[in-house]
Amino acid sequence: MSDRVLAAEPLSASPAGPAASPHTDAGDAGYRKDLKSRHINMIAIGGAIGTGLFLGAGGRMASAGPSLFIAYAVCGVFAFLVVRALGELVLYRPSSGAFVSYAREFMGEKGAYTAGWLYFLNWSTTAVADITAAATYAHFWSMFSDVPQWILALIALAVVLAANLISVKYFGEMEFWFAIVKVAALVAFMLVGIFLVVTSHDVGGSTPGLANITDHGGVFPNGMMPMLLLIQGVVFAYASVELCGVAAGETENPEKIMPKAINSIMWRVGLFYVGSVVLLALILPYTAYTGDQSPFVTVFDKLGVPGAAGVMNLVVLTAALSSLNSGLYSTGRILRSMSLAGSAPKFTGVMNRGGVPYGGILLTAGFGVAGVLLNYLMPGEAFELVLNFASIGIIGTWAMIMVCSLLFVRRAGQGALVRPAYRLPWAPYTQIVTLLFLASVLVLMWMDGGIGRTTVNCLPLIAAALVGGWFLVRRRVRETAGDRD
Repeated sequence: MSDRVLAAEPLSASPAGPAASPHTDAGDAGYRKDLKSRHINMIAIGGAIGTGLFLGAGGRMASAGPSLFIAYAVCGVFAFLVVRALGELVLYRPSSGAFVSYAREFMGEKGAYTAGWLYFLNWSTTAVADITAAATYAHFWSMFSDVPQWILALIALAVVLAANLISVKYFGEMEFWFAIVKVAALVAFMLVGIFLVVTSHDVGGSTPGLANITDHGGVFPNGMMPMLLLIQGVVFAYASVELCGVAAGETENPEKIMPKAINSIMWRVGLFYVGSVVLLALILPYTAYTGDQSPFVTVFDKLGVPGAAGVMNLVVLTAALSSLNSGLYSTGRILRSMSLAGSAPKFTGVMNRGGVPYGGILLTAGFGVAGVLLNYLMPGEAFELVLNFASIGIIGTWAMIMVCSLLFVRRAGQGALVRPAYRLPWAPYTQIVTLLFLASVLVLMWMDGGIGRTTVNCLPLIAAALVGGWFLVRRRVRETAGDRD
């Protein structure tokens, strides 16, 4: 089998089932199908509720005001389109290599190489953001206030890494319960928030209601531009939505499980992200929130309920650990797919007895250790710095997914394969609009100035690193392809 399917006869497929694929991926061998329907459903939920909401919403609310809910809604729509496109590819051919495997099929090894390393950029920097967030949350409690941030970050990394290396079943169970905690906490917050608004209960000297919006500058207290400039950070909040596509390679009957899990993402975005931000704006003026504390903790802290703020802080700590857990899991699988194709180090393709590609997981964790050093050197700016570089990785990953989807639809139009019944609607216009949106996010990052502009200015360096890396691995890639042939 070559690294790229150049031609194929028209294939038959059941309308309700996955379309048959002539492409095989060596990286899919050796995994255990231990993830159940409940795991996939909760992984999809966990991917839609991450650190970007629990920690990042506070600073963004302080900057853009109530208009933040518009940014979350817009980004949520495009996040859904991306995961819907990935879902169609998954039903066509489930693979633990996910979009890297699809890039290999439709774009060749250069495409797979680019998609894989952009994804690694995403999660290696996100891992730094997650352990930074975990350390920040831990400082809420007085018992940890004197512990240096870098030590807390190191502990968080060590705990999650140990659990991730055992087996996929442990990952699935951990993510299942992490997601349940996050959902339960958000539901509890929303119920409490609705009660506070309906009863106009005093919260830290402020009366919940529309007055907290209308009397403080309205929906756009600082104009529309701050909301637009925050979109690149809001994109980070949805960084894990593609995770369910990676997990599909380790579950039975993905054609039955995936559509339900993916379709539910849309209403979750509307309920948890948009609904939570609207409630936050109604409960307190936007000026009450800060970037160094979760906005949910701020509400319960000002509410004065004994222990409530501590419980909510524990929940947001769980969200950070959940995101870190997901990042180690997904990069391990992606790097193994790349390793067996020759475009990643050989050790990242090694599995343990539990069917876990521990080499790739350890490589990502190694960058997490670099994040520990970053927390030591610049604890105040660590989160914002890595957030911007993670956003570059996310934008690149989502763009590659949509390009793969475009090529997939084109190939289907040529009669070389059959699209499954579960499809991305309005293709190919959906993919094109999404790609234009992602390009606009880069423009907004540059317009934001500061670290955002510095990050965009680093794009030529990232491109040069990818090109240089390809020249280093291309010989091994060709030799590996020859061995497959």
